[in-house]
Amino acid sequence: MNKHRRKKRTQRDYGLAFKLQVVGEIERGELNFDQANRKYGIQGNTTVSNWMKKFGSLAWKEKPTVSNKKTPEQRIKELEQLLVREKEKVHVLNTAIDIADQTLNTNIRKKYLPELLKRQNLPQ
Repeated sequence: MNKHRRKKRTQRDYGLAFKLQVVGEIERGELNFDQANRKYGIQGNTTVSNWMKKFGSLAWKEKPTVSNKKTPEQRIKELEQLLVREKEKVHVLNTAIDIADQTLNTNIRKKYLPELLKRQNLPQ
């Protein structure tokens, strides 16, 4: 009898900590999906990929296909539109801070921004 043989697991054995461990090993490049299945005795072919979609920090949500590939020009246009929206958000937030400063007679940027930059080790 081989002592190193892993016991087959059932679905109820997969706790959150176990799932996160497997996902972490795959994201760090220590295992691929098939290796994880063999190492931990995971029977389902899609079990690990489902965990990656649910718990992974990398972009595991969808695999690129010919139909959703974008040309560099399309991607640039998409990113330019995203940049415009983000600039609009910054403008709205800055306006809200200005209004709050005027209404409450405070100086939020002067008071809180240097402290925030120090905590994040960013230049002031």
